[in-house]
Amino acid sequence: MRSSLPATTFVVVWALVAACNSDPSSPKYDPDIPAAWAPSVTNQWFVLAPGSVATFKAITPEGAESTRVEVLSTTRDVNGVTATVVLDQVSLDGSLIEETFDWYAQDTDGNVWYLGEDSKEYENGVVVSTAGSWEWGVDGALPGIIMWADPSAHVGEAYRQEFYRGEAEDWAKVLSVNEPVTVPNGSYNGCIKTEDWNALSSGREHKYYCSSIGLVLEIGKRGNGTRTELESFSTP
Repeated sequence: MRSSLPATTFVVVWALVAACNSDPSSPKYDPDIPAAWAPSVTNQWFVLAPGSVATFKAITPEGAESTRVEVLSTTRDVNGVTATVVLDQVSLDGSLIEETFDWYAQDTDGNVWYLGEDSKEYENGVVVSTAGSWEWGVDGALPGIIMWADPSAHVGEAYRQEFYRGEAEDWAKVLSVNEPVTVPNGSYNGCIKTEDWNALSSGREHKYYCSSIGLVLEIGKRGNGTRTELESFSTP
């Protein structure tokens, strides 16, 4: 987590085209890039307030996994757009296994775009892979929608969240906009449920986004039914 014309017209057309072309070898992906961008990400389902921190916990076949997601106060210029930077750190049994800087921006219609990521995988404190890293405007990589301004207008539509051929080809689909969710951080109603998948691999997962917080739950991470649950959420 998936604009200019106006954007509301574009996103409907784009999503319909995407739904027909979800294969990585499908016709060229050619999004209509927004002409104007908001100064910050304020979408209620994906709000990114600098200084906010979310932590997640999961029990996986490999062990206890913890994730810390922090919205940084720094920004990054991505192809001429000022992007909000989010630091995502994943640890397994207390050892860092993945660290990613994600870059997001919101268009003036309220849709949140994913502009790229700098991702590193670790083993014993050493970087062993940067697979999946990409940046809009570099080597043909293109941005995608990470969250709609109005998810209820896009139920059942498949859309690209990112596109860097052969490296980053995530898709999503809004399944419901009125889901109840209970996680260690609390119980919520009226949440967004999406189905997410990668065109380069098998397996799907469900994600739940709740108003004023964002992501609170993932089910099926790595295709094994793992529940990754929001444990805490704080704002400055």
